[in-house]
Amino acid sequence: MIQLAEEFFAAKNDLAQISVTEEVLEHLRRIHPATLSEYDDGNGPVAWILVIPTLKSLMEQFIEKQINEQELLDRTPVPGEYDAIYLCSALVLPEYREKGIARQLLLNAVKSIRADHPIQHLFYWAFSPAGKKLSASGAHELGLELLQRPG
Repeated sequence: MIQLAEEFFAAKNDLAQISVTEEVLEHLRRIHPATLSEYDDGNGPVAWILVIPTLKSLMEQFIEKQINEQELLDRTPVPGEYDAIYLCSALVLPEYREKGIARQLLLNAVKSIRADHPIQHLFYWAFSPAGKKLSASGAHELGLELLQRPG
């Protein structure tokens, strides 16, 4: 899945994007254990989603392109009182797409984080029509304000 993420997002070639490494995963777990979720069909993971709880002020800076994705992660305080969630990435193997797996992973992750934080906003940076659709569906279901970083 990490290889698929690197192929799709090309994060290793763009220092402004988050490149998922073991160190980054540990940092994300310190922010909240539900930041990374995966679906395993019994033969290994077939879908995963990465969300980052953060502050509304950082969300606004990201949406306005004042900070990049890596800076968003670096500036998110640990611990913090988070009121926004960034849908960083959602990946599903091609043969498992259009089955609602990513949507369910997103809903479960946000509900888990909301149990600990007053989340009011969901924001994203769409790389695909599927990402935009997932964000809109999740925000609607969860009753969250949805914001998008322009391409």
